[in-house]
Amino acid sequence: MDNPGVVAYAANDLRIEDVGEPRPAPDEAIVEIAYGGVCGSDLHYWMHGAAGASILREPMILGHEASGVVVSPAADGTGPDAGTPVAVHPLTARGDGVTPWPEDRPNLAPASTYLGSAMHLPHTQGAFARRVALPARMLYALPDGLDLRTAALAEPAAVAWHGLARAGDVRGKHVAVIGAGPIGQLVVAVARRAGAARITATDLHPLPLEIASSRGAETLDARDAEAIAALHADVVVESSGTVPGLASAVSAAVRGGTVVLLGLQRAGDVPVPMATAITRELTLLGSFRFGAEFADVIAALADGSLDVSGIVTQELGVDQALEAFEVAADPSRSSKVLLAFDQR
Repeated sequence: MDNPGVVAYAANDLRIEDVGEPRPAPDEAIVEIAYGGVCGSDLHYWMHGAAGASILREPMILGHEASGVVVSPAADGTGPDAGTPVAVHPLTARGDGVTPWPEDRPNLAPASTYLGSAMHLPHTQGAFARRVALPARMLYALPDGLDLRTAALAEPAAVAWHGLARAGDVRGKHVAVIGAGPIGQLVVAVARRAGAARITATDLHPLPLEIASSRGAETLDARDAEAIAALHADVVVESSGTVPGLASAVSAAVRGGTVVLLGLQRAGDVPVPMATAITRELTLLGSFRFGAEFADVIAALADGSLDVSGIVTQELGVDQALEAFEVAADPSRSSKVLLAFDQR
């Protein structure tokens, strides 16, 4: 298999197969992918055949967290040269000609595409293959000192960075993180860099709590409602994407505090303790993907000020992709799981 890729066909139908050689458009470079991070949306396509409203209707290469090396630059002369190590920014911002959106916030463009997304038809093929063709504008050259393995965390780290930034300056404040999965762990890292005086993380499982504790956070069992309500945190980041997590986030916030809704809730109506949010005059802020922060995240990873050590718990070859997905789906034994594509 010369160019193996990880392709989702339907629920519980994930295949590792030769996806053929990429055929780049003039503004696309061919990138040899080194590492890809398994994200929650990848798991949803594998387990359910859909991620929210994005339903698989044709085979799709998964993956939007990726790093690699340019092997053939874009023919139009844009983007990095051959041999350049890069991280991939997976968003293409597009309007729909009808819906207004703030153009300085590309993550809110209503008709955007994202690598490895089934939102549109044809689907936007992802980056989980040994060689892929990607728009040159998506490719960010890595500074000296930033290795490809760490750079694979740039995309989820940017999600965490954007989420915490929605709350403003957190220096000297108490930040609580509800849900210590990979994104929650990255929120802890971003909060440390941003100067939070105290960080508390909650989760249901011992492993994520151990990882968060090793990285300087206080920890609580997510089922300990009384202890969570006693946090009185200035800023709470809900990163579990669950209904109980949302209730915990409101409960954990100090009067006059801020709750960032980072974890994506299920479609439709969800119960929220709105009376508490109202009487405490809480500020509830949505957070979706990220905008222009990607370059800042890469710089912070390179200079070490954004410390992501310990968040990657497993690394498996592309030929073990199904095992990697199974491990990533079990938060009791994994945090971030990476696929390695350059093992030959």
